Amino acid sequence: MAGRGRVVDHIVGVLAAEKISHIFGVDGANIEDLYDAAHSRDDITAVLAKHEFCAATMADGYSRSGAGIGVVAATSGGGALNTVAGLGEALASRVPVLALVGQAPTALEGRGAFQDTSGANGSLDAHALFSAVSVYCRRVCAPGDIVTALPEAVAAARTGGPAVLLLPKDIQQADLAGVLDGGGCVIRRPVRHGDLSPLVQALTEADGPVTIIAGEQVARDDARAELERLRAVLRAQVATVPDAKDVAGGAVPTLGVTGVMGHPGVVAAASRSATCLLVGTRMTVTARAGLDATLERVPTYSIGAALPYPSCTHVHSEDLRVSLAEVARMVSGLGLAATVPDLVGHTELRPPAYDGPGIRYRDALSALDAALPDDTDIVVDAGNVGAATIHYLPARRDGRFLVALGMGGMGYSFGAGIGMTFHRARTPGTGRPRRTVVIAGDGSFFMHGMEIHTAVQYRLPITFVLFDNHAHAMCVTREQLFYGDRYSYNRFGPSRLGAGLATMFPGLPAVDVLELRALSPAVRAALAADGPSVLSIECSADEIPPFAAFLTQPTIAEEPRSHVTTCA
Repeated sequence: MAGRGRVVDHIVGVLAAEKISHIFGVDGANIEDLYDAAHSRDDITAVLAKHEFCAATMADGYSRSGAGIGVVAATSGGGALNTVAGLGEALASRVPVLALVGQAPTALEGRGAFQDTSGANGSLDAHALFSAVSVYCRRVCAPGDIVTALPEAVAAARTGGPAVLLLPKDIQQADLAGVLDGGGCVIRRPVRHGDLSPLVQALTEADGPVTIIAGEQVARDDARAELERLRAVLRAQVATVPDAKDVAGGAVPTLGVTGVMGHPGVVAAASRSATCLLVGTRMTVTARAGLDATLERVPTYSIGAALPYPSCTHVHSEDLRVSLAEVARMVSGLGLAATVPDLVGHTELRPPAYDGPGIRYRDALSALDAALPDDTDIVVDAGNVGAATIHYLPARRDGRFLVALGMGGMGYSFGAGIGMTFHRARTPGTGRPRRTVVIAGDGSFFMHGMEIHTAVQYRLPITFVLFDNHAHAMCVTREQLFYGDRYSYNRFGPSRLGAGLATMFPGLPAVDVLELRALSPAVRAALAADGPSVLSIECSADEIPPFAAFLTQPTIAEEPRSHVTTCA
């Protein structure tokens, strides 16, 4: 029987002490000892994924759901390399993730070992590779090194981003007896905050309305209540960047989403503001498209852990819950010059009408909007379907709305939805499962959709909504708009994903929806399933989504607001 004082036992013990309850990974010879250590504990669950990219996105989704640090484990060689795209997303989006990556035994490094990534004698250098996709990377070269390496990695991940530990197999198995001496505890460095007074002065002296644009750090710090308190004190209107769509759930009315998939009313409101306040966002190109001229003209301030890309006055804050609460307190104690803004109607982009085969994106998302309970968590993938969902589908009150735009990797939603569900499946006070809805296209499904099997294996309350347009539809749209529609490399042959998955996974409720009138009852049945379910919706790659880059002269439509009392 394996000893209980190994390096891997120490690792899982520290993770459990940090209230990390899940490790996501794919087993293998050079990481199996970590799984063995997890098996001996009842406070750590090791989840087996089907692919290491999805294991990394499970850790990412777990972290973004509010669980803290997500942990991914991978074996050496191809397993380790498969995590790189997922860790790249976590780095770009500043998501706290810890990667535990197995390596060949140290005695075989540089001697032709299978899957050697030590960098020795011409082998692939894992340290160089993972250093480029992490905020911290360290190869653990001696058993005692874990005492300092693990706390350093956890502390680095907490700053926002992935931390990587490279763990040779013999190091994992080594006995730590007499080495620990009480060490190995994670030391939390002080949270840093800048001087709030310039921001408070600007807000109190603003000669006109204030527009707040809230971002992903609000979600990461779970500062939603503090954001709403500040909004109320300032009598401001709020918009969000696309990957923070759920953070303004208490603000009524919200302006919608910024950027290339966003709502034109955001630009209108910001342009007539006396001050714009960016909260917890760097405002990438995707998030600020259409706003550059306004942010240059209107006095703009920022608060958050990272300096935004647009020029502005920035106040550093590593914990927005603390900072926003303090700003609201300081502002409320002073005389405000800010005025109540004229309400800007919630607006939509209006793509060209399409009357071809398939169900329209907006019709399908309206059916989902009508059916999804208030506390549903929504995870969205990339592409035309993702753009339509971000634009048309409101976040649920008390639910999360997750989309990964750091790298925009297709297939992200399958793993992320599973990771989120492991943390948030139980709704406090009701005892019933909280359901996650994953929305993805068939292109994303063909990349990583077999992770549905993991949801089946663990009987997770997830509904996978697959928009089947038989194509990489955003690439088809680009072929049509920018290359004269002379050819297409991006169309697929027809498929019936629902029927196929129902056959592959006996007992999984999975159906194909071919016409709109069948959609609403199918949605209700899928949401009522005990465990996972799948809806595959027939749509068309020839429908242009609400994506500003595809609309040379976008028209704007006013959206009905009848759902505002139940949806953010």
